[in-house]
Amino acid sequence: MNGLSKNPYFGKRVAVLGMGRSGLAAARLLKKYGADVTVCDSMNSAVLTQRAGKLCEEGLRVLTGPAADKDPSGYELAILSPGIEESTALVRNIILKGVPLIGELELAYSLCKCPVIAITGSNGKTTTTELTTLMMRQAGLIVSSCGNIGIPMSEVLLSDEFRDALVVEVSSFQLETIKTFRPKVAAWLNLSPNHLDRYRSLKEYRYAKLRIFENQSEKDTAILPHGEEFPGLKARRITFSTTDLSADLTMLGNSILHQGEAILDLGETKLNGTHNAANLMAAFGSVFAVAGRIPVTGPDIKNYHPPAHRCELIAEFSGVRWINDSKATNLDAMVQAIRSVKGPLVLIAGGKDKGFGFSPVAALVRERVDFAILIGEMRHRIASEWSGIPISTVESLEEAVMLASQHTVSKPQCTVLLSPGTSSFDMFSDYIERGERFRKLVQKHLKEAGMNGQGSLPETKSASNK
Repeated sequence: MNGLSKNPYFGKRVAVLGMGRSGLAAARLLKKYGADVTVCDSMNSAVLTQRAGKLCEEGLRVLTGPAADKDPSGYELAILSPGIEESTALVRNIILKGVPLIGELELAYSLCKCPVIAITGSNGKTTTTELTTLMMRQAGLIVSSCGNIGIPMSEVLLSDEFRDALVVEVSSFQLETIKTFRPKVAAWLNLSPNHLDRYRSLKEYRYAKLRIFENQSEKDTAILPHGEEFPGLKARRITFSTTDLSADLTMLGNSILHQGEAILDLGETKLNGTHNAANLMAAFGSVFAVAGRIPVTGPDIKNYHPPAHRCELIAEFSGVRWINDSKATNLDAMVQAIRSVKGPLVLIAGGKDKGFGFSPVAALVRERVDFAILIGEMRHRIASEWSGIPISTVESLEEAVMLASQHTVSKPQCTVLLSPGTSSFDMFSDYIERGERFRKLVQKHLKEAGMNGQGSLPETKSASNK
C-alpha cells in the first residue's frame, strides 16, 4: 500500500465532501476499508436525492443542502472532491473545525498497491493517458487508466484485481490537496493559461501542477518537454521535443525517434499535428520508464482514435465539414484546432469567463477565420477583443448552428468548427454535454435540410485531436 503497513482508515470518522462521481467512489472505498463515513453535499436536487438514497441503503450517512454546510459533527479526516473550492461554506465548516483535508486522489493513492504513472498538462492529458495505457498493454503489462479521464482512482480500487500499474490523468485541482502522492512516473505535457477564475495568476496555476513532482525521488522518472526549466526536480528525466533532435524523444520529418532510432511513422496513425506527436512521445517515454523498452507499435496504436469532442468530425455535407472541438476549454487548445483546419473557416467560440481574455489569439483569428460566431457568458467581451473580424453574437448554441449553416451555403469546402476556447459551465454541465448538444443540433439541422445521401454523419471520426 505505497509504504503503509496497515489500513489507516479502519474505524476513523471521515466526511466526504461532494456527491459527484469521485465523491461517491471515495465514500465507497472508505467504507470498504472500515471507515465511519458521512457524505456531505451543499446542493439539493432530484439526482442527489437518488444518489443519497442509494448510499443510505449501502450503510452510509448522507447530509445535503444547508444541513451539510452547517454539519456540527466532528471528524478525523475529510475528503474533498476536486471540483469544490475551499472557499465554499461546505469546506469552510470543515476547516474551521480543524479537520485534516485531503483529496480523492490522495485517498486512493494511500490505498493503491501498484505503481502509478501520472499525466498532467493543460492539453492532451486524456489522449496521452489512453495512449500510455495501450502501449503498456502492448508491452505485456496489466494496467488500468483512471483519474481526471472520467473514472476516479478510488472507483478502480474498489476492485481487488491485480495490476502492474495505474495510468492516472491528474488535474491541477486534484494536485492541490496531495500530501504523499508520489508517482513512479510523472509526465508534464504543456502549460497554457487556464482556470484563472480559480488561480490568481498563471504562476499559481503552474505551481499547482508542479506538485506532481513534489514527492518524487531519484528512483522515479519525470517526462518533460525538452528545454523547459523545472528547478528542484529530483527524478531522472526523459525529455521530448517535436523540433530539438537532442531530446530523448523527438521528430524528424514524419518519424518519431527514440534516442535517434525511428520508432513510429506518424503518417501510419490517425493522429494529426505536432501536438499529437508530443502526446505520443510522452506516452512512449512513460512506458520506457516502466518497462525499460519501447514496445513495437501495433494496430491498437495505429488505429487509435482520440476521445470524442476533440476536433471530431461529426458531419460532412455539400463540401462543408462540421467539427466538434468542445474539449477546447483554453486558448492553446483553440489555437491547435484552428491551425488544423485548411480552407474557409467558421468558428463558434465562447463560454464561461475563466479569468483570461481572448486578445492573445486575435491575430490568428484574423488570419484564419472567415466568420466568428460567439456564444456564452464571454461573447461580448470576446467581440470587443476581436475587433476587425466579421462577428455575430448569439444567445444559444442552436442559433449558432443555424447562423453557421446560413453562412456556409455559398462557401463550398468550408469548415464549421466549435472550439470554444473556454469552459462550458455558463450554459452546460460540462464540455461533454456541450459537444453532444452541438452534435445533435448539427445532425437535426442537416436532416431537416434533406441530406438524402449527399453527405455523411459519422458517429466518431477524428479530424485532428489534442
